Amino acid sequence: QVQLVESGGGLVQAGGSLRLSCAASGRRLSTYIIGWFRQAPGKEREFVASITVTGGSTDYGDSVKGRFTISRDNAVYLQMNSLEPEDTAVYYCAATLYYGGIYRGSSIYNYWGQGTQVTVSS
Repeated sequence: QVQLVESGGGLVQAGGSLRLSCAASGRRLSTYIIGWFRQAPGKEREFVASITVTGGSTDYGDSVKGRFTISRDNAVYLQMNSLEPEDTAVYYCAATLYYGGIYRGSSIYNYWGQGTQVTVSS
């Protein structure tokens, strides 16, 4: 079992940047596909990005494409640029060993972090 810990959230002005990190304890992240999701108050959890084990394939939600970048080494990172107030949410990283090829659905992820708050002011 792997425990995930997110960090890097905070308060930033619109147009600014933040870098979120997802680290693991208990087991290494290297064999897991990792996804980032977010949830704003009163809204459903939304897919943000995913990355395969080697990092060779990434995927992004339409609302963040071109602004966010997911990457990995021993941890997984989400570089968020050109932030907008609509990006305000709790951001979660999640891990799965499901190698089915499409990683946008939250139900395929077995392990979740506790979340980190991102607030973008206008």
